[in-house]
Amino acid sequence: MTDPQRLSATDLRLAYGRRDVVHDASITLEPGRVTVLVGPNGSGKSTLLRGLTSLHRPADGAIVYGDGTLAADLNERQLAQRVAMLAQSRPTPSGVTVREIVEYGRFPHRGRLRRRDPEGAAIVDRALAATGVADLADRPVAEVSGGQRQRVWLASCLAQHTGIVLLDEPTTYLDLRFQIEILDIVRELADDGVAVGVVLHDLDQAADVADDAVLLVDGRIVASGAPREVLTAERLSLAYGVAIDVATDSDGHLRIRPTRRRRRIHAAA
Repeated sequence: MTDPQRLSATDLRLAYGRRDVVHDASITLEPGRVTVLVGPNGSGKSTLLRGLTSLHRPADGAIVYGDGTLAADLNERQLAQRVAMLAQSRPTPSGVTVREIVEYGRFPHRGRLRRRDPEGAAIVDRALAATGVADLADRPVAEVSGGQRQRVWLASCLAQHTGIVLLDEPTTYLDLRFQIEILDIVRELADDGVAVGVVLHDLDQAADVADDAVLLVDGRIVASGAPREVLTAERLSLAYGVAIDVATDSDGHLRIRPTRRRRRIHAAA
């Protein structure tokens, strides 16, 4: 990957029109670490992740990179050279192959005429291999399964070759084997020095892969830090509105389970 890069966001306010969705969010993604965003539906996780790309421009607050560059001072191509993002859903273009989709990730690195990219072919090949879709490279993307397509888009994200990678629910549509493989890729990215931010709904997966955890509720960060400090039974029960038990298994991993259904948990008055 490219040189390690830190991303720090301070007091971000993100809105759709006049409706604020994320309020005063401060978060730092460190090189070599996986930061996992968790929280109930509608808590602002995906919006915050898009905000960190700076393509969803904040209504307030600032995003700065480790070299002191402000995201607000960069154009779209320059942003894409620093941050890659895998969105929850993407359109399925017709008439293009898997390899061509992955090659989209090279766009910010190509010359003005979109031809000069001496390292591009090798990077695309590595991305195809890392995500397990190399054998699909010449197939039309419209003909592959939803799970395969998810891995193709992840390969495109990796081909962007950035120091910061953001993934919004990357295990969606994947069976258990490929969920594990995607999370292994997430870990490998961080081990290579990439700063990774990822939204996950599976709390066990979040606890296993995270170096840092961020819990959002109603558009606000209510806790951030080490997973064992953030993913507590009390905090999760309040956030999700159901009783949740957090235990440590024999391998030292957190295991997170709802203990009762239809029981609302209320904060103390």
